[in-house]
Amino acid sequence: MRIPFPDHVPPARDLGAVHFVGIGGAGLSAIARIMSQQGLAVSGSDTADSAVVQALRAEGITCFIGHDAAHLEGIQTVIASTAVREDNAEIVEAQRLGLRLWPRSAGMRALMADRRTIAVAGTHGKTTTTAMLTCALIAAGAKPSFAIGAQVASLGVNARLGRGDLFVAEADESDGAFLHYSPEGAIVTNVDADHLDNYGTIEAYAAAFDEFVASIGGFLVLDVDDEGARALIGPARERELEVLRVGFDEEADLQGRDLVIEGSTSTFSASLHGVDLGPVHLAVPGAHYAKDALLALGAGLLDGHHVDLLVAGLAAYTGADRRMQLLGSAAEVRVYDSYAHHPTEIRADLAAARAIAAGDRLVVAYQPHLVSRTRLYGVEMGEALSAADRVVVADIYLAREDADPTVTAALIVDAVDGPPASAGGPVDGLAQVLLSELRAGDLLLTLGAGDITTVGPAVLAGLQERG
Repeated sequence: MRIPFPDHVPPARDLGAVHFVGIGGAGLSAIARIMSQQGLAVSGSDTADSAVVQALRAEGITCFIGHDAAHLEGIQTVIASTAVREDNAEIVEAQRLGLRLWPRSAGMRALMADRRTIAVAGTHGKTTTTAMLTCALIAAGAKPSFAIGAQVASLGVNARLGRGDLFVAEADESDGAFLHYSPEGAIVTNVDADHLDNYGTIEAYAAAFDEFVASIGGFLVLDVDDEGARALIGPARERELEVLRVGFDEEADLQGRDLVIEGSTSTFSASLHGVDLGPVHLAVPGAHYAKDALLALGAGLLDGHHVDLLVAGLAAYTGADRRMQLLGSAAEVRVYDSYAHHPTEIRADLAAARAIAAGDRLVVAYQPHLVSRTRLYGVEMGEALSAADRVVVADIYLAREDADPTVTAALIVDAVDGPPASAGGPVDGLAQVLLSELRAGDLLLTLGAGDITTVGPAVLAGLQERG
């Protein structure tokens, strides 16, 4: 459901009692957590119980399972997920009562009142870069508030109210939310067309990033290795923003060199305008994570923090939920889970998984996310999955869309070139399909932005029973 952004967004302290429809999601749970820490009366509802919902309850937030108009008694503000349908009972009741009904972006904007904001935008890598920047700033003594799109192991949460004046926010472009934040500084990780169900064309998607740059007040850190991000240099300089070009390319102002990936770690050297900054050590594998760290380092430097402290914070980062996350191992099979759902992300995660597998067989179970994305990128998804040794593709996760019999997992399976590939059917039966395939030494990687998160734990339980 598309809810219009309001003409006026008061600070969060003036919202009264706030209810979140879809509170278990990464975005809304972060906003709810910070508003609760500010002293607001916060409640929420979701379709199913989850670890996130349970954690919010433990923090004193009332969370209902299921949606009911009665949940809005005493509520002044309702903030809803874009995944919620227009006929949702709580949405209908909020409209009937004339309550303040906001999209997620307005809730985030209310939190930014009276704070300096650094927003992290881009098609890929937002969550990791935001988390890395937060860890680096905390190590540097900044005490920021932060809102991140996943739980972060080294932080223990996805959001927190800080004592400093700085707010670090993951700025999601999927529904245009990032156009409402007006940050002091920003990072753009990359611009690689996605969410065309919302934007319609690749040109419109790219234009949204131009509009985002026009909302920035001070500095922009961007990946000069990425063509889409590099195209923002001109518009940023026209606005007289301080621009820091980051990358492993010779053109970069903040340059990474000599990247070494060994198992689950990465190391590279960094220099700023030719001055050596020393090595950067990461406890996560992959060239894409090294780039995220370099971008976070750049933003921390422009915000005025010491490089040694920032680098120490980056070294302390140990990963975020669903970003090449090790779920466990059983029967000599390692099981990882990741959020990748776009061909670029799939290629990057498979390259990282190859380094971790160290010669062992890589089995990938992938759940496509959205019919519209699969229609556009299905063939490229299959080509990216070809880097695995065995591929199983589950049914498409529909989310806010309806099924299309002409767009199915077969589109992806047919495009896999090399390894054996097959359709795995519904996610609730995928664990059994994988258990019949897995053998000692394998690395299983589950990929997708939907409910494939349930598969890894089910596989581990089955492997433990098998012994």
